[in-house]
Amino acid sequence: MSEQETLGLADEFANYRRTVLEKVEVPGPAAVRRTVRVRNRRRWGATATTVLALFGGSAIGYATMNGPDHGPRPVDPTPSLSVSPAPDGSTSPAPSPSVTGGGPGSAVPDGRISRAQLLGASVTLPAWRAGPGCPTSAVRISGDDREGVNWLVALDHGDVDGDGAVETVALVQCVLGTRGPMQVVAFDRDERGKVVTLGRVVATTIDKPQWLFALDVVGDGTVRVQVGDIAPGGGWSADWSQKQWRGYRWKGDAFAQVSGPTSFGPNRHNVNLVVTATNLVLTDAADGAKVGTVTVRVRNGAGPVAYVALRLGLPAEVRPDGSGWAVCRNDPETTREPVTCDLNQLEAGAETRLTLGFRVPAGSTVGTGKADVDVRAMDANFDFVEEVYDVDNTVSITYR
Repeated sequence: MSEQETLGLADEFANYRRTVLEKVEVPGPAAVRRTVRVRNRRRWGATATTVLALFGGSAIGYATMNGPDHGPRPVDPTPSLSVSPAPDGSTSPAPSPSVTGGGPGSAVPDGRISRAQLLGASVTLPAWRAGPGCPTSAVRISGDDREGVNWLVALDHGDVDGDGAVETVALVQCVLGTRGPMQVVAFDRDERGKVVTLGRVVATTIDKPQWLFALDVVGDGTVRVQVGDIAPGGGWSADWSQKQWRGYRWKGDAFAQVSGPTSFGPNRHNVNLVVTATNLVLTDAADGAKVGTVTVRVRNGAGPVAYVALRLGLPAEVRPDGSGWAVCRNDPETTREPVTCDLNQLEAGAETRLTLGFRVPAGSTVGTGKADVDVRAMDANFDFVEEVYDVDNTVSITYR
């Protein structure tokens, strides 16, 4: 730095003392001398960058640039503000507690379990009904319906236990042929995030319901399950099953039904009529006609039937005759090929036996042939009802 520049700085420093320091109270001369001695011992190896920075500072910065040949600089009239080191743990504000899965006061564990997570977890299922079944302890639920596995059929979520967190509800089937048992099970997570079993909502039984079709968790935590009276399979169509929505709620230690029907009425398709009949042998009557009888037996091997329709496919010349037709709701005399007799209700396991007379008028000729005797179930509207096994609904007889 040139001498002229140094003198300029000295003039500025003198002006600073006249205008600023007169307005403040500064430490005494002894403090000033101590400050000067300390600063004079510093090395003056400042780089050009430091010099440029000091030129942009206050008058105190200019004074710092004056070497030891210049008079002592004044003490800064106000304390410099600096960033204090981070306070120790005794004075720092306590951080907000993090939410964890365990310990008193912790958040309720989230029981929303995805399909993939449930399939990947080792779970315990409520016991299957007595008889051959699938494992229940420390098992993996399967994503497919292979024989002998616990198959995940459906999944839904909702707060079923009222704790403010979501749980998972699953429809599971033990695959054993086409009619393996089924149950709806609620799952949750414990404080460590492990999947745990909350409880069974509903299960199929040997009687009814034999099938679970769907599930739905509604806003109030009710688990709605669509139950069916008869399991599909073995020729039984799922469309034939009676379906009901039943609601279940958690009661603290188990689920209980709170809405929907509690029983099923008769299923119109749950019938199995079996017919047998004797041959028709015609003999000569005193008036020149030919007469004979057919004994028909109708047995119901399943549920009740509202009405039974009996058909006999005999030639038109063979007409109903005698009192045996009095059990018919209709008038068989008015029917032709086949002759029809509509019977009343036939209870489950019941059997009816009919002895039906026939007459061939004199002058008519009837040879030898075959005729079908057929029975069909009808509902209360007289509509025909399909059966699972209908090959025994028809039998062939001989007439001669």
